[in-house]
Amino acid sequence: MFKFLRRRKSSGQVETTSSVCAQPTAIDLEQLLTQLTWRVIRRLDGQLQGDYRTLFRGSGIELADLREYQPHDDVRHIDWNVTARMQTPYVRQHQEDREMTASFLIDLSGSVGFGSQSVSKRSVAVACVAVLARILTRRGNPVGAMLFSGSRQKADHILPARTGKTHILQLMQVIQQCETPSLSQMTDLRHMLLQMHAYCKKRSTVFVVSDFISDSGWEKALGSLAHRHEVIAIRLQDPWEMELPTMGLFTVQDSETGEQILIDANHKGLRERYAQLAQERELALHKTFERAHVDCLTLTTDADLGQAMLDFMLKRKQRLRSAASHLKAA
Repeated sequence: MFKFLRRRKSSGQVETTSSVCAQPTAIDLEQLLTQLTWRVIRRLDGQLQGDYRTLFRGSGIELADLREYQPHDDVRHIDWNVTARMQTPYVRQHQEDREMTASFLIDLSGSVGFGSQSVSKRSVAVACVAVLARILTRRGNPVGAMLFSGSRQKADHILPARTGKTHILQLMQVIQQCETPSLSQMTDLRHMLLQMHAYCKKRSTVFVVSDFISDSGWEKALGSLAHRHEVIAIRLQDPWEMELPTMGLFTVQDSETGEQILIDANHKGLRERYAQLAQERELALHKTFERAHVDCLTLTTDADLGQAMLDFMLKRKQRLRSAASHLKAA
């Protein structure tokens, strides 16, 4: 993702502007967590009455029992052999159904530091991870994380799965303070996904937090991870990534490679081509998630976090109910 460095006035003078890809400022993380609890978590509790089954679905490896299918069950847990013999849908239950382990794969590469206004994608990542971790841990589910800056072959930080408020605050602090990588190369999301696949030994719920701006070739790795684990993609996005603002001549710099170019944002053809490429990338991403059977929660820097999460959860519940209805009809 390009960050805007300076604007050239029509008179030929250069007006220096502050970068919109600056490091996150230090904030009181405990105060932020309290605010998120009141503004987001309690709001979700009020709307969904604490039912997060359709968003956070844990399942173990060891088979414990079989029972008849119920409307809230995940269709991926259906035992088709038993269903064929009994002529009615049956699902597998595992010993760890009551407790799930969640893991966050967090992409903190250079492009995640971008934000066209006062909020960067990294700030959105801090808030989102805090909300999800708080919801999970207060129900006794441990959460862990692997954080990548994109500049190393190994994870920058690995936090083992634990519960408790102190653990959540530590996770928030690590995300906020993780150094932005030096300008060198594009993000390798494929390598991150493969590392997470190797790290998670038992079946877990994996949240992939990224803007998915990466070198190509990561799609197959995502599918392999989703085949073994419950994977939810949390996509970080800024409005300027979809539509270029009309703001004259700018020098822009790639946040990851350091490449610089001069663009005329007032040029209609340039803006239309920019929007077209953005839409093509959007379509390709949706197809990738669909092929991998991964639900995607898109969070933008200018949107309300609570409303975005609520819309996603309701849409996910509706989809699962629709799948259950089609199964019964069949």
